[in-house]
Amino acid sequence: MSYAKQLLDTYPRDVNLDADLLAGAIDALSDCAQACTACADDCLSEQNIAEMVKCIRLCLDCADVCAATLRVVSRQTDYDANVTRPVLEACVATCKSCGDECEHHAHMHEHCRVCAEACRRCEQACNELLAAME
Repeated sequence: MSYAKQLLDTYPRDVNLDADLLAGAIDALSDCAQACTACADDCLSEQNIAEMVKCIRLCLDCADVCAATLRVVSRQTDYDANVTRPVLEACVATCKSCGDECEHHAHMHEHCRVCAEACRRCEQACNELLAAME
């Protein structure tokens, strides 16, 4: 069981969304932020760094957006869907762009393949959470 799920299970009030779905999104956000940070760092070590600039930028942006989204969705006290929804939507868009760029390099760089996979998983988890909010 993830820490996110354990903490949601101990929350003293009612959780506004399905706890398993929320915990899954939190875990995917955390994994994606870490994968994107590591991928950007790996890209900086590649021989063809000039070809990796867009990938590095998108990975850094995605890591930041995922980390911010993770913090917002982790807070349940006085939850406001009007704040959470646009943050999740921005995360979906960022994960899509980063995942697309990493897929472009995946045939040459294994770290980009792994990062693209983390981005796709996070994009899906955020979309599922958005659907549950409606």
